Amino acid sequence: MEERGIIDASNRSHATFDLFIQAPSCEEVMQHFADLCRQLDIDPKDFRNFYTQLKEKLNYWKAKALWSKLDKRASHADYQQGKACTKNKCLVLGAGPCGLRVAIELALLGAQVVVLEKRESFSRNNVLHLWPYTICDLRGLGAKKFYGKFCSGSLDHISIRQLQLILLKVSLLLGVEVNTGVEFQGLIEPSGENGWMAKLQPRSHPASAFQFDVFISAGGGRFVPDGFKHKELRGKLAIGITANFVNGNTAAEAQVAEISGVARIYNQKFFQELLTETGIDLENIVYYKDDTHYFVMTAKKKSLLKKGVIKQDYSDAEQLLAPENVDHEALCHYAHDAAHFSTGGKLSDLEFAQNHANQPDVAMFDFTCMHRAENASLVRERRGRKLLMGLVGDCLVEPFWPLGTGIARGFMAAFDTAWMVRSWGMGVPHFKVLAERESIYQLLSQTTPENTSKNYAAYSINPKTRYQSVNLSSIQPHQVSTDINVSLLVFPFLFVDSVSGFEELLKWCQKHTSGYEDVNIKDFTQSWRSGLALCALIHHFRPKLIDMASLDKSNIVHNNQLAFSVLEKELGIPPVMSPSDLANSEHIDRLSMVLYLTQVRSAFSHHHKRVRCPPTEMCPVLRSAVSLRRSYPEFIGL
Repeated sequence: MEERGIIDASNRSHATFDLFIQAPSCEEVMQHFADLCRQLDIDPKDFRNFYTQLKEKLNYWKAKALWSKLDKRASHADYQQGKACTKNKCLVLGAGPCGLRVAIELALLGAQVVVLEKRESFSRNNVLHLWPYTICDLRGLGAKKFYGKFCSGSLDHISIRQLQLILLKVSLLLGVEVNTGVEFQGLIEPSGENGWMAKLQPRSHPASAFQFDVFISAGGGRFVPDGFKHKELRGKLAIGITANFVNGNTAAEAQVAEISGVARIYNQKFFQELLTETGIDLENIVYYKDDTHYFVMTAKKKSLLKKGVIKQDYSDAEQLLAPENVDHEALCHYAHDAAHFSTGGKLSDLEFAQNHANQPDVAMFDFTCMHRAENASLVRERRGRKLLMGLVGDCLVEPFWPLGTGIARGFMAAFDTAWMVRSWGMGVPHFKVLAERESIYQLLSQTTPENTSKNYAAYSINPKTRYQSVNLSSIQPHQVSTDINVSLLVFPFLFVDSVSGFEELLKWCQKHTSGYEDVNIKDFTQSWRSGLALCALIHHFRPKLIDMASLDKSNIVHNNQLAFSVLEKELGIPPVMSPSDLANSEHIDRLSMVLYLTQVRSAFSHHHKRVRCPPTEMCPVLRSAVSLRRSYPEFIGL
């Protein structure tokens, strides 16, 4: 009887594993995973031993084929047998493909990894084009075991939803903790015994107690964590339309040829016929067959206006494509007719698939203005606790969808980020870590299948295995930035000889504010709270800019706002923090004030002869700031 009970339990876990592998939704994946852990009596939070215990307890031939794939990946020398990052705790924001892909690599490095995702389901039908290396990479993670149709024959694409499901399953098996239905609302700085933490909604969620030293944002294109800045890449007006239609998986549908990418310059006859017969004027169109029939096209504004899709013409792209200026029904007809014509009418019953809101899955986007982060990484430090921050996915570089570069470059950045975390975990000086990451980031936008290594099987998180000519030190440690407070970018040499540098800076501030009423500088924290000391410093050098007699020491916010505004407008120095934060925060960050005042001193030293402080005689802190400002004026604040 006892033996039979063991067999029944074993069969039960085998059946649950099959359900987990085949689960078609995020909710079902999470449920079957929880059931499997319970049946095998394994704690999923025991991340360090989870995968090993799972292999030992799930003695199932179907699982063994998957273990061999994952074991092969995990055995790569880069991971140092899962010990490269055993001391690191990583929070990954976003369970999109890039967030999950970097989470997998961090788990293989031995880090504790927690993923936060505000959605509770995966509902994105849009289809991603896969470069050859991404296909090879996903096969190596066992993609075919989870999704039998993965890149069969000549197929080179997959829906976002299916890709997320594959990566979610791999993440869970490797001990990554994935939390859905949790909204990230910001970072909580260290205090008392606590390190860096996240403010979450719901606030009572267990992950809100997680303390981490690595934060990776994969939170989407418009989400940019504090400290990072985005560049706008504005080009000629480009209006993209995506549409997903129900795939009944019939024999007739299977016969319809895909369109891997037709552009007007290569097939003018096709686009002219489309315009003549339907009034639809496109620059390009792509059609992929996956869970849905997926179309992405770039439409001309004139035809969208003529067909009534866009109600009124505006020169501003945001106004032009605002929901109230778009006729959704006309948009559906436009996308339907373009899809029908481009497939020669062979998809006779084109019915829109439903999106997450149970509406026809058709959308129109402005590709005119794309965003990319100015830097891919930074380090924040509070109360002696450092936090390494990195960006992956759309919040690093927004892709132009019709080109199909998004997921390929997204995975490249995920690997590069994992390499950065590996260096961090192995004790490489953090400015060298950042310099190397930024050197690699410079290559990302130029990356194509043609200029990357063709030895896909050898790809790893080490950039040298992927980029054909990568210079990991094209940016030197003295050029990179770290965020010491929101919006203040500073350079590493500002930390050199900080004790003597701080003392000299303090004396300089005291000397040039001596005699001012209600100003008594003793430190880099409380002495500056009222804003009068900063106003006095400005008044000493530029008396016409500040009327000291009009200031009231009790009006803290006004005083700081005035000083910050003058310094930003006149000297180009961004504020150290908001005036209200300076007035209300319990603790003013000493290092942030030091770095801010270093910039003030540097600026006034250059513009006023009354401060006889040539660069050759400056303290190391200021000397470095001056030198870097001359060499790298594009960096903010120096």
